[in-house]
Parts: sequence; structure tokens; C-alpha cells
Amino acid sequence: MNQKDSRKGGRGYLIGGLALVYFIAALEIVIMISPFAFFFYSVFNPILLGLNGSAWTRWLTAFFLPHMIVPPTPFLIALRVLGSVLFIAGALIFLVCAAQVYIGKIFKWGVASRGLYAIVRHPQYTGLAMAGIGLTILWPRFLTLMFLAVMMFLYYLLAKDEEQRMTRRFAETYKDYLEGTGMFLPRLRAWRASAQGPILWKVLVVLVGLLGGAALVGFGLRAYTVAHLPLESVDGIDAMTVLPGDLAVEQDLLKAALNDPSVAQKVRSMQTASGDRILAYVVPVNYIMQGMIADTGPEWRLFQRHQTFAMISDYILNPVGHLQGGHMGHAGPMMHNSPDMQRRIIFVEVSANRPLTTSGADFGINDKRTPGFFVDVHLHTGQILQVQDTPKGTGWGDVPTPMF
Repeated sequence: MNQKDSRKGGRGYLIGGLALVYFIAALEIVIMISPFAFFFYSVFNPILLGLNGSAWTRWLTAFFLPHMIVPPTPFLIALRVLGSVLFIAGALIFLVCAAQVYIGKIFKWGVASRGLYAIVRHPQYTGLAMAGIGLTILWPRFLTLMFLAVMMFLYYLLAKDEEQRMTRRFAETYKDYLEGTGMFLPRLRAWRASAQGPILWKVLVVLVGLLGGAALVGFGLRAYTVAHLPLESVDGIDAMTVLPGDLAVEQDLLKAALNDPSVAQKVRSMQTASGDRILAYVVPVNYIMQGMIADTGPEWRLFQRHQTFAMISDYILNPVGHLQGGHMGHAGPMMHNSPDMQRRIIFVEVSANRPLTTSGADFGINDKRTPGFFVDVHLHTGQILQVQDTPKGTGWGDVPTPMF
């Protein structure tokens, strides 16, 4: 192999390595509920905490779409379903095309021009992009979104490099193929295409545009999400329900909890200590994601449950329903004190270096959120079943977790 080919091969390995970094970051949702979460976060969490330590970079650790609550609008529901569809379809396209390429190499079929390659020159990269977009919707951390923009840009450069090499190697044959197919998407008509490498200044403009565009889309989706969260104010406390069906009873449950002297005293202590807002999450007592809000017990540290495959399968294949059933489990008949008849209210202190005047301000990226305690309330009678303090962190310690 000459020096030029070696350099090109090294570039491909570098781009592949960076893509691997993206998929590791995007697959955090899988790793964080696996028994390997401790080892993963021993490496990854210092990076998150470093980004979280500055007001300039904290947004990278934030989330821009609902993850813990049932998406509150048809648009957000459709987007969440689209995430699962894109991830599955993209992964299948990538695997099928990869098998075609490697089988072609074994049998020396030459240029891959059958199947999806008959209409798109780089269907593997199209599949990777689809899977990447799907993963970013499934685990919508800004850092993942920015990695996705960089990954797609690098694979564009790699595709152009491959086309230059194929043009030199197969001359007219590949030139005809180039002009009759789309690069990543099907082309409606043939046109004169060029495998010429991109100019440096154009490359930089495209990269900056992709990163800026990705950030704008993320902040736009986040603003839309926060504006449509199921929030209500009850006696100076902001309450949010995880399940749409609980909206009708949210106020009654919170008022029942606040009527208890011990609960009222804890709330007063939080308000006196902080002078800021209090956010109350109303969730089923066996709600699967509650460990991301507060450390409510070891059973909600999902990495200790050893059910990673089942939970991830349900999360992908049951995009909205997994929050309404599935992992929350079946309580059997609706007995008086069964989990189906109870709700847990998790109280979180929200503080910031600015006045918090509206409930939407509870979700500012630079806000500090400190879990305080939770209360279990009977769904129909309002009876207080349990009051328990929580540690200051979540079930994953100090790992930055979603707010909604």
C-alpha cells in the first residue's frame, strides 16, 4: 500500500472511530440501564460533569424532547414513534447493504450496483444516518444531537473520498453509475455528477451550518416541549403529571398531600431554604423512570434490575405505551392499596441565578434541581400512605438526567 492509500485508509478509520464515539454516546440509554452502567459512567460522567460545570456548555448535557413523560401533543407522539421507526429501518438498511458489500468482495462482483445500490450510491451511510436520527430522538441529549451532525458531515466526506477512488479505478463504468444515481437519496433524473473532492472553505461552511442548524432544531424542539408540558400550579407548587390520565386528579392529589402536617412542614422547609420554586412530579408508584427524577429506592436504579434487553425492546417497539404500562408492571386486581390505586408525588427544589417567575422556568437549562422527598397518596381517597426523604442526587448519582 502506498503512502496515499495509507493516508486514505487512516482517514476512514478515524471517521469510523468518531462515528463509534457517537453511537456510544447515543446508546447511553441502553448502557445506563445495563449492569455495565458503573463502568460506563466512570469514563463518561466526568465528561458530562465537565460540560455541566460551565454555563457555556451545560446545554450539551440537557435534553430537548420528552423522555420521562408521555409526549403531551400529537406532534411529539408522532416524533417519538418516528424515532423508533427510523432506528429500526436504518439499522436494517445498514446491515443488508453491509452484507451485500462483503459478499460482493468475496465473489469479486466489482462495483456494488444491485439492490439499494442501484438507486443510491451510499445506502449504508443513509441507513446509518436514519438510525442515528432515530437514536437521537430516543435519547435526546443535545450532546448526541451535535455528535450526529458531526458524524453525518464526516460520512459525507468519506463518501466523496470513496467516489474519487472508484472513479479512478473503474473510470467510465463508475462515471455512468455516478450520473444515474443519488448520493444518499434516490435521484429523480440523471444529471452530470462529479466525484471531485469538496473545497476546504466550503467544507468548513457546511460543518458550521450543520452544527448551527442542529442546535437551532434542538432548541426549537425543547422550547416547544416546555411550552406544552402538562403543568399546573397548586398552592405555589408546580405540578407535572407523567401520565395524561392523571391530569384530572393532579390538583386533588397534591392538595391532599399538602394537608398532611408532615408534608406541609417539609415543603415549608424547602421553600424557606431555597426561596425558589418547587416542582412536584405526579407518577405511578411503580413508574419505571422515577429513578431519573430522584433516588426513590434501589428497585428504580434500572442498572440493578438485570432486565436490559426486555426494557430496551419495550422502549423501542412500544414508543409511548412503555410509559403507561409495560415496565410499570401489572398489579393484578385493583385492590384498595394496589399500585394501580396509588400515586407518588416527588418534590424537587428548583433554584437559579435569576428570578423564577413562571412554571416554565423550572426547566431552564442552567437551573439547579435538588430532590427533596416523596409522598405516596391513594388515588381516590387522598390517604397518605408513605412520606420518605430522598438523597440529593438521582438513582444514577450526579449523572445529568432528563427534566421531562
